[in-house]
Amino acid sequence: MKALVIGGGGREHALAWKLAEGARVERVFVAPGNGGTAREDNKIANVPITAPEALADFAAAERIDLTVVGPEAPLAAGVVDLFRARGLAVFGPTKAAAQLESSKAFAKAFMQRHGIPTARHATFGDAVAAHAYVEKHGAPIVIKADGLAAGKGVVVAMTAAEAHAAIDDMLGANTLGVAHNADGARVVIEEFMAGEEASFIVVTDGRTVLPLATSQDHKRIGEGDAGPNTGGMGAYSPAPVVTPNVHARAMQEIVRPTLAGMAADGAPFTGFLYAGLMIDAEGRPRTVEFNCRLGDPEAQVILMRLKSDLFEVLLHAAQGTLDRIETAGGLEWDRRTALGVVMASHGYPAKPRTGDVIGGLPAEAPDLKVFHAGSTLKDGALVTSGGRVLCVTALGDNVRLAQARALGAVREIRFDGAQWRADIGHRALKA
Repeated sequence: MKALVIGGGGREHALAWKLAEGARVERVFVAPGNGGTAREDNKIANVPITAPEALADFAAAERIDLTVVGPEAPLAAGVVDLFRARGLAVFGPTKAAAQLESSKAFAKAFMQRHGIPTARHATFGDAVAAHAYVEKHGAPIVIKADGLAAGKGVVVAMTAAEAHAAIDDMLGANTLGVAHNADGARVVIEEFMAGEEASFIVVTDGRTVLPLATSQDHKRIGEGDAGPNTGGMGAYSPAPVVTPNVHARAMQEIVRPTLAGMAADGAPFTGFLYAGLMIDAEGRPRTVEFNCRLGDPEAQVILMRLKSDLFEVLLHAAQGTLDRIETAGGLEWDRRTALGVVMASHGYPAKPRTGDVIGGLPAEAPDLKVFHAGSTLKDGALVTSGGRVLCVTALGDNVRLAQARALGAVREIRFDGAQWRADIGHRALKA
């Protein structure tokens, strides 16, 4: 069997690596891939293709048995619709279903319509009205760009001045590089929700739902969760804050009503559904946002713990037969903790520098894997090519041991200006 992974980040490296472990898989293509996927064994190969039609042509010519779409941008552009129209097996949501991520305004209206717990909110395309709303409600308050922004289009404003600056940027200067939707630049302004965040991700074929292992991301650039938001500076799995009670409530109050609501609205959801949860002191989960793909760096720690054959799971999901995996006992997980530390380039997240030579990569081991995101091969050398460069991911019998294993490897890796956090997993260590 042959698989194709669309994308070139750390999530896609992790997907390709885990798919390649499949018992029936002989080849995994990654389009376009990165320096890490280029260095994998001969089972994994990069393909320099990004255009949707060309990807579909490649899948047809190579007789690809399953295509897995990694990032949000191709999903929002309708690559799944294109593949399905050509009779190609593909795992991911349609363009209509992917609006749960591509439009914060769509998602908030959807949650309100279907009674899914989330923060109170209002949507604005007019800056004057948005500023007036902040003046009325005060801070702390959350400002979100309506379009895709590579995980950075959210400002948790602790002061009114921060909120006003975020509105001006998102509706004007757009330094975050938000991909505006058809309605133009808009912001969603939400009440600030107190609590602890966790990532709750499921695999679904639209009917059957298999929850993945829980995880927790660390969004801020600095230790102690200080500084601006990033695409994610590290993660660990499982997340202790998702107790059995929280897990049951997330499934019953958020995930299942979301899938039922999407089906009722004429846009059935298949793929990875990611619900970012805010869990309050009483253990009540509310939805921060939806993503329509595996998180990054959550994918790296989740897939490090997955013992089931990912190819078979996703093939069944793409074919609408995920219930067969469920009746066979569901997904199997390594009991250990996985923890990933992201190494980012100089200047990230504002102005990441590229072209720095990467050295000191550790030898792979059963409990350690370095997933690449912003790396590329140039004249035989591995160099940085993006903001988040690597995710050094380790397994350990507890959070502290997994953290020590990952950080030990991080400190051996060298590239100029490297940034990382040494406190990934700190909430679990305090629990």
